[in-house]
Amino acid sequence: MDVPNMGGASEPRLFDRLHEAIKVRHYSVRTERAYRYWIKRFIFFHDKRHPSELGGQEVNAFLSWLATQRDVSAATQGLALNAIVFLYRHVLEQELSDIGTFVRSKQPRRLPVVFTHDEALRVLAQLRGREWLMANLLYGSGLRLLECARLRVKDIDFHNRALLVRYGKGGRDRVTVLPDSAVQPLREQIEYVRRLHAYDRAEGYGEAKLPYALARKYPNAGKELGWQFVFPASKRSPDPDSDKIRRHHIHSSVLQKAVKTAIRRAAIHKPASCHTFRHSFATRLLQRGADIRTVQELLGHSDVHTTEIYTHVLNINKRGVRSPVDES
Repeated sequence: MDVPNMGGASEPRLFDRLHEAIKVRHYSVRTERAYRYWIKRFIFFHDKRHPSELGGQEVNAFLSWLATQRDVSAATQGLALNAIVFLYRHVLEQELSDIGTFVRSKQPRRLPVVFTHDEALRVLAQLRGREWLMANLLYGSGLRLLECARLRVKDIDFHNRALLVRYGKGGRDRVTVLPDSAVQPLREQIEYVRRLHAYDRAEGYGEAKLPYALARKYPNAGKELGWQFVFPASKRSPDPDSDKIRRHHIHSSVLQKAVKTAIRRAAIHKPASCHTFRHSFATRLLQRGADIRTVQELLGHSDVHTTEIYTHVLNINKRGVRSPVDES
């Protein structure tokens, strides 16, 4: 999807300005990618007209078209709206006229897919090595997939049996539990990282990318073992922001493929994925009597209503209702 140059000779291109606005606000690469996509769709919907020439009426038409013609979900429509609002507020820095009432996508009430404890253990039993350890942390600590992939050596607190999740969803930090079953495998994984880091340093590399302005504040910190990823990629690659060769974290697709295969081998016929482990972490804690506020804190939810969805999963058929076909 090619977009014409939307800046003069001395004016940065629209998407260069978007990149800078995203970077300044510490949004993730995935958020930037999503915002770029929806802003491009908005521009092409209006025949490649510059967004500065458009207003609330055009935004309304685009969002309504997504709901009525493209049949997108409410979450997808909301993401498109967020991208457009961000564009006008932080990139173009101009007031967006009143959008008015647009056709909203329907928001179906869906319960999350969860494993029973037995099912989760059966899936884990089909995994080995690094993939087992990562999946163990998804279920045992309630991590999101990318939170697990982005763990740094310094984030592991063996003494307090805790994991520090930095820059989680919404940019928030949190502390969650470290399962006992992961302690020794994690020690062995970190020893592997230590040897790999020494090899990279000997080759003239070994500097991890630091988040935000820390690289300027601590110019040598990226070379320390503590800042290395616990689950590093198998190969070094260029940093998209600086072209410096680094060893990034493992790609999320590696675990996604392994877990998908493990679910199939465990003969579990649910539309499950890596994220199902996180749902199962929450429901298992609630089953064992954990306070919902504690679960909210461990999951990193900003609103307890998000956590309450798991109580609905637990309440399925808990009212003593008996099927009429079971009557004698």
